[in-house]
Amino acid sequence: MKVLLYTGGRNLVGKSGVGSALRHQEQALRLAGVDYTEDPGEEYDVVHINTVLPDSWWMARRARRKGKKVIWHGHSTMEDFRGSFIGSNTAAPLFKRWIRECYGQADLVLTPTEYSRKLLESYDMEKEIFPISNGVDTEFFRKEPGQRTRFRKAFGFRDDQPVILCVGLPIERKGILDVIRLAEELPWYQFVWCGETPSGLLPGKIRQAIGQAPGNLHFAGYLDREALRDAYGGSDLFFFPSYEETEGIVVLEALSMEIPVLVRDIGVYQGWLEDGIHVWKARDQKSFSSCIQGILDHTYPALTGAGRRIAEQRDLRNIGECLARIYRKVL
Repeated sequence: MKVLLYTGGRNLVGKSGVGSALRHQEQALRLAGVDYTEDPGEEYDVVHINTVLPDSWWMARRARRKGKKVIWHGHSTMEDFRGSFIGSNTAAPLFKRWIRECYGQADLVLTPTEYSRKLLESYDMEKEIFPISNGVDTEFFRKEPGQRTRFRKAFGFRDDQPVILCVGLPIERKGILDVIRLAEELPWYQFVWCGETPSGLLPGKIRQAIGQAPGNLHFAGYLDREALRDAYGGSDLFFFPSYEETEGIVVLEALSMEIPVLVRDIGVYQGWLEDGIHVWKARDQKSFSSCIQGILDHTYPALTGAGRRIAEQRDLRNIGECLARIYRKVL
């Protein structure tokens, strides 16, 4: 069995969750001993596609003409396309039609969670859809001595300053406006946002809000894996107020790093992340503010051990073995 892990469009999605998912698949397949290539010119039995760019559609068409099996990873939905870039809300119905066309080329559609599976099933594609986590490298994302010191030295924070970490593209769907408002309300905390998007893609109100953000909100831009690991290890709380996700790889990374996690109470977490057991959940600025202060004041109990166990269940070794079974089943 030879798998083609198609990497077309990688330069465009490399700093997004889809780019992270692709890197996870490479590592997972190596750990599972799956024979794979990223060269479409080599012989293969099944192609695994992650993006919905036009070149991916053509790759699927070529594979089907050759009698190869096609697996498409459904990272994208109409729901998580909204609230992202200029014109995304208007274009969302057209995007839905496009991803239905893409996923319709597949013999099997994979998607990160049961929640996203149900969303895609509602698109009436008449395709088998199977949920499988994007996974997390729990050996790499592990809290170790030195991370806190390096992170705080890099950003000029004192050891006793409470730091709240946010990771993701600075777009409305990810909750950037909520973080800006909370930083204004809670000036005694330091907020760090890691992640970047070309400003030309952002609506004017987002660019203006970022430009007027308070001084206790620091925009770190895109961090490589090592620097991001130090950011997790050096912060006191991971805050992820995203309005829509298909899973949230950064949430898995934070859980693996055993840092307290606060997320928006949305459907994607139902069934695997319980409020007050693995993470804390809230819905609006008032409840976010209350949770942040309770967590950082240590009046809320620690949940990091249970969170780490969730991450370990989704370790890349387990994901690689599951992918291998899926490939064999499709073939």
